[in-house]
Amino acid sequence: MRILGIDPGYGITGFGLIDAQRGKYTLLNCGAITTPPNSDFSWRLGVIYNDMTQLLQTAQPEAVAIEELFFGHNVTTGINVAQARGVILLAIQQTGVPVYEYKPMQVKQSVVGYGNATKHQVQDMTRRLLNLSAMPKPDDAADAVAIALCHARSSTSMLARVRGGQPG
Repeated sequence: MRILGIDPGYGITGFGLIDAQRGKYTLLNCGAITTPPNSDFSWRLGVIYNDMTQLLQTAQPEAVAIEELFFGHNVTTGINVAQARGVILLAIQQTGVPVYEYKPMQVKQSVVGYGNATKHQVQDMTRRLLNLSAMPKPDDAADAVAIALCHARSSTSMLARVRGGQPG
């Protein structure tokens, strides 16, 4: 199964495309969609939407896994990320590819086996699962790869099979 993981943001949106076959994972591509700071915000959303549409056409994923928002202390940043996430979800919805959403703790649990794992632990386990010599850069791309791995590992679990392939 070809899975596209997305770590949404308005400055940097990370993406990671993996192939998952019978418990073996291969990194196919990863990177980031970036928008310049101090640009008009609506223009930035347009760039994200257009680049995401092009990425989806090129990558041809069978599933997209995206991180759910976690609102920390900066609500303004969270609102802007939510708007970026909205245009990303719109681009995905228009392709008809199924979308699966995961909380940060679910990604950590699935990849590391511990829901309170550190970012370093998630990156190290991601690197090991994909047999990589180094983690992808930037960190947003590495996070997106971990989100794709979370879906790959969650969608093949016994519980997901009982639920008809719908994890969570």
